[in-house]
Amino acid sequence: MDVYKEGFFKAFGHDHLVGAREFSGRVVVDETRMEKSSVMLRVSAKSLTVMDPDASPKDRKEIQDTMQGETVLDAAKFPEIVFTSTGVGGIGGKAGAWRLTVEGTLKLHGTERKISFPLKLSLNGGQLAAEGELRLRQTDFGITPIKVGGGSVKVKDELRIRFEVRAGMSKP
Repeated sequence: MDVYKEGFFKAFGHDHLVGAREFSGRVVVDETRMEKSSVMLRVSAKSLTVMDPDASPKDRKEIQDTMQGETVLDAAKFPEIVFTSTGVGGIGGKAGAWRLTVEGTLKLHGTERKISFPLKLSLNGGQLAAEGELRLRQTDFGITPIKVGGGSVKVKDELRIRFEVRAGMSKP
């Protein structure tokens, strides 16, 4: 996940890179009727980790504590981030490699919102590979973006979430 800064003194701040360390889910792929496919993903909010390569260990810890704390994720109160698909459309590609649009509900910070995003999906030799990107506004989920210096540096409301998933497949 990429978290960007804005504001008059944004050059004195830095963008943030955040990764998820603990997640689980289930993907059901119906190769003959892709619209019948589904996905459910759970991410431990406490596992979201600040990975800023240009930040000092002290700065990373401060950012991590703020992100996990009550003012942003409130991971103690809202321990999971959950996405459940409600539909698959925009089906293009060929057998084994598809470009899809996945629609569903994202529950973050105690708030549920309908979202959709493009997804590239491939199946090869019993392996599933999926990648996609979506953008979310923190305020849509009841999170107020962090401001410092009286708002001269602040975190942008919009987040970019990029993901790559690799998994082995099993037959039902």
